Amino acid sequence: MMRSLYSGVSGLQNHQTRMDVIGNNVSNVNTTGFKRGRVTFQDLISQRLQGAARPGIERGGVNPQQVGLGMNVAAIDTLHEQGSLETTGQKDDLAIQGDGFFVLRDGEVQRYTRAGNFSLDAEGMLVNPANGMRVQGWQATEENGETFINTAASIEDLQIPVGGKDPAQPTTNVRFASNLDKNIPVLGDDPSAAELREGTWSVTQDIYDSFGNTHELRLDFTRVPDQPNQWEVNTVLNPGEDEQPLQNIAVGGVDSSDTTSFFVQFADDGTLQSVSNAEGGVAEEGEIAVGMTFEVPEGAIPLIGEDLDLIGDFQTQTFTMSLGEVGAFTDSMTQYASPSSLKVFEQDGFAMGYLEDFQIDRTGTITGIYSNGNNRELGQIAMASFTNPGGLEKDGETSFAETINSGMADIGPSGIAGKGQVISGALEMSNVDLSESFTDMIVTQRGFQANSRTIRTSDQMLQEVLTLKQ
Repeated sequence: MMRSLYSGVSGLQNHQTRMDVIGNNVSNVNTTGFKRGRVTFQDLISQRLQGAARPGIERGGVNPQQVGLGMNVAAIDTLHEQGSLETTGQKDDLAIQGDGFFVLRDGEVQRYTRAGNFSLDAEGMLVNPANGMRVQGWQATEENGETFINTAASIEDLQIPVGGKDPAQPTTNVRFASNLDKNIPVLGDDPSAAELREGTWSVTQDIYDSFGNTHELRLDFTRVPDQPNQWEVNTVLNPGEDEQPLQNIAVGGVDSSDTTSFFVQFADDGTLQSVSNAEGGVAEEGEIAVGMTFEVPEGAIPLIGEDLDLIGDFQTQTFTMSLGEVGAFTDSMTQYASPSSLKVFEQDGFAMGYLEDFQIDRTGTITGIYSNGNNRELGQIAMASFTNPGGLEKDGETSFAETINSGMADIGPSGIAGKGQVISGALEMSNVDLSESFTDMIVTQRGFQANSRTIRTSDQMLQEVLTLKQ
């Protein structure tokens, strides 16, 4: 039989394989995160009719004579080039700009995907809603009151507890900064209401107790007569209420006896110099702070913590008012002949809140947004990269499995070790190019047609041989 028949058959079979791959590409042209395939051919073994001969004295060399026996599929590659990004507006739709894969858990098996169409299930787990595979990452933990994400730990399921509580935190520090006007007039012995308003600078700020109750703290700054650089500060808690909580002021470790006031002294250059009270307490070095203790309103009995002491039927709470650093200009109180602008620029207490929403940034960090105004890190999405991503095996559902030729998964956070960035509110489209696919389809069809013609022509030649005996 003629060798060309088998060559033609191999051409038909392998062009059919190429057409299968092209058809799969076209069918997945709108599949999120799909990576197209590519078929390359190679020639099959060749039969040697005559070997090569080296040049001699009288004649030159002779080339070998070989007849090819057809062709074969050299490789079916998966091309992992970046697909275009489609904006969806859904915060839990994620795309990767650059290299890398999302990590999913399917039972005890890990899968890798570029399709980031995720959502939350009934337990608040971040999953692929099409198959329930859970997105992997690192859950945030709290250490010493600070939220921390340990990306060196093993990856785990990510949970976003929508509706979860953020417990109330009592105010422990109130920081003051900016300027008191040196030209504010000094009040007389019996100032009128108008003079009080003109000669006093008041600062108000909401603070919180351990229950999450809000209290209004007001500090009235008034120039001291005959002391051009000294101010008397009177503290008022909940000024609009008929009965105010019992309060106490401590300066330099010395408690006030029956007053809620203290004195602030400025240097001639306008910087903070010292703070004192009538009982002889003085703070005049480094960071200056005044301690204030007040009764927590009656209500549900809280747990007794480090900052709470039980006194009779009441509990008291202490917080610190930080006024600045001696001799400092920035982030500190000053006294210059400029309009007063002193205010509270930081206080660390808040009421209880509920998780209302979340957002995911470019590093894959999930930040919870609470009803009390707090933003807290909840976790971070893990990403995997491979030495040879082309060695991954397609495992269905737009996911890949690790193989012995892909290399082990290098799992880490976004933007590190060659991993791309996470884009929230977008999905990566298929990287199939229809124009290229249709062109490949035409070329494949012509190749298939030519190989079928080879078989037909070979058959006609055999028919001629069979007619020789007639």
